[in-house]
Amino acid sequence: MGRTAGRSPQDTRRALLDAAADAVRARGIHASLDDIARFAGVSKGGLIYHFASKEELILELARDQLAAFQASIDAALDPADTAPGRLTRAYLRAAVGPADDDAAVRESLALVTQLMTLPAVAELARADAERLEEALAADGLPADVLALVVAAADGMSTAPLWGAPTHTLAHRRLAERLVHLTRHPHLWETVVP
Repeated sequence: MGRTAGRSPQDTRRALLDAAADAVRARGIHASLDDIARFAGVSKGGLIYHFASKEELILELARDQLAAFQASIDAALDPADTAPGRLTRAYLRAAVGPADDDAAVRESLALVTQLMTLPAVAELARADAERLEEALAADGLPADVLALVVAAADGMSTAPLWGAPTHTLAHRRLAERLVHLTRHPHLWETVVP
C-alpha cells in the first residue's frame, strides 16, 4: 500500500513510529514488521519503504523516545532562570512534572523497558545518558546535590510502574523541596557533613 493519499512522508514516518510503539507495547519487542504495518494501516512494503529493517525502525523509535524526553527538558527550561542548576531544575520538571495520565506514563516506561532489551538500543541510550550527565555536571551544582536531585527525579518518575500515583501532595512537595535544594545547595552541607 505505500504512502496513504494526503499523508506526507514525514506524517507516514510518524505514523509508523507510533504504530511500532503500539505494537511493541502490545506484543513485546518481538512484534513483527507485519504486526507494525497492520498497526499503522500500511502494507509491509510501505513500511519497508520508510524503514529498511525492523532494527532500523526500532532504533529510530528509540531515538524518537530520547528526543521526546530531551524536548520535554528543553520545554521545561525557564528563560528567566539564569542561576546555577537551571538545567537540573528543567530535568526535574520534565521527569516529575504533572502527568496527565499515570497509565500513559506506565505505557511509556513499559515501551522503554522493552526497547532497552536490545543491545543496540541500550548503547544508544547509554550514549544519550552520558551526554545528559555531562550537561548536568556543567550546570553549576555540587556533585552531591546533583546526584540526589537526579536520583530522586528518576525514582519519582518511575512510581507509576509500581502503581503509585504521581498526583499526590507528597509527590508535589518533594518536587518543590528538590527545586529549593537546587536553588540553595549550601543547605545540603548542613544536613550531610
